[in-house]
Amino acid sequence: MITTNAQPPTAPLALLRRLEWRVRHAVENVLSGEYRSAFRGRGMEFDQVVRYEFGDDVRDIDWNVTARLGEPYRKKFVEEREVTVLVVLEDTPSLQFGSGAVSKREALLELAGLVMLLGAVNRDRVGFVRVTPDGYLLHEPVRGRGQILHAAASLLGAPPPPIENPISDIQNQSEIPWKLIARAAPRHSVLIWLGDFAPRPTPDGWAVMQRRYQSMGFRVDDPWDRALPAAEMFAAYDPVAGRLVTLENSAAERGAHATWRRQREEAWTALFPDTHSRLAVGTDENCLDALVRFFHARMSASGRR
Repeated sequence: MITTNAQPPTAPLALLRRLEWRVRHAVENVLSGEYRSAFRGRGMEFDQVVRYEFGDDVRDIDWNVTARLGEPYRKKFVEEREVTVLVVLEDTPSLQFGSGAVSKREALLELAGLVMLLGAVNRDRVGFVRVTPDGYLLHEPVRGRGQILHAAASLLGAPPPPIENPISDIQNQSEIPWKLIARAAPRHSVLIWLGDFAPRPTPDGWAVMQRRYQSMGFRVDDPWDRALPAAEMFAAYDPVAGRLVTLENSAAERGAHATWRRQREEAWTALFPDTHSRLAVGTDENCLDALVRFFHARMSASGRR
């Protein structure tokens, strides 16, 4: 499905306009050129093969040409004039949990909006794919502040998946249309996958997507994701099961929680092996500050490689 030109909800649009000045300040005064370098990374077009010189990036060495000519040669690239940023939001019922004032979904949507605004400020093309257990919605990449702002407002204003009926863990997961995404964004685009990232096997085709795109993963953690509260007994609404559950804070429950955390981190690391390609933000953290730290760290790591 492709989005239409329907007007987005006014509330998300107003929120994005309030966030925009903070994003501009971050890009112009805090991130400076780091956003462009860290975000664009190696999003380059191949130009030609040239002789390798001391100080060149060893990752660009063309080993076939080097072996044939007996001395090192490297691939030379020309930076693309614009970059396409594609936000893939996996909108699952589990995101609707929140032990505090902000749910995981609210924080993740803010993070998605900030990413899209960063693209707008840097004159990139920006689009999104919203995936739910019931299907997906594609908004093809657009350029220009106004169009990107309206696209982001459409994403932030989308209603959450229904949680009235209990669903299984399998139903809580989404079928992301990777083949469609591969047609929607050109090679070397920046692909940012945002979701809850519950433990599960690596999706088919993900290795191909990582070779095709500069891929990053962003998730939001509730404090209870990281550690159960200390109360002896407490109740919480489980959006996946669609009901209120009472936890006795027993050793068995804490052990199950620790196992879930371990499995989640293992699956998360398998999807994004490079520590500088994944970002986990707490619902009690400032999302923009977390993004700034992420780009600083990514740029520093890139300079060391």
